Amino acid sequence: MTVDWSRIDYIGFIFAILVACGGIFGYVKAQSMASLAAGVTFGILLGIGAYLTSFFDPPKPLLQLVAAIMLAFVMGFRFYGSRKVMPAGLIFIISVGVIVRDFIIYRKYLPFIGDN
Repeated sequence: MTVDWSRIDYIGFIFAILVACGGIFGYVKAQSMASLAAGVTFGILLGIGAYLTSFFDPPKPLLQLVAAIMLAFVMGFRFYGSRKVMPAGLIFIISVGVIVRDFIIYRKYLPFIGDN
């Protein structure tokens, strides 16, 4: 099996790692089990989503999109309540960027708006 390196969702994998590391960092810094659980769970979901968009033909972006939307809502509410850019505002902004990117790049593969 050969890998088509041009189809790898590098942004999706980097985002997944960033979210998982953020959860681990939140646990180390503040002993927050909720941060650890949420960060690692969303990181895994985003990583699986990046895998599904990278190695399936046609790409399957729905899991990554749903996880990014959920993360954007959660972190958006946290940012609105705390007004702290780190980490809630940053993850909110990156999540919205990933959502917009997914809709632009993978829209024809989405079951509710695609033209398949």
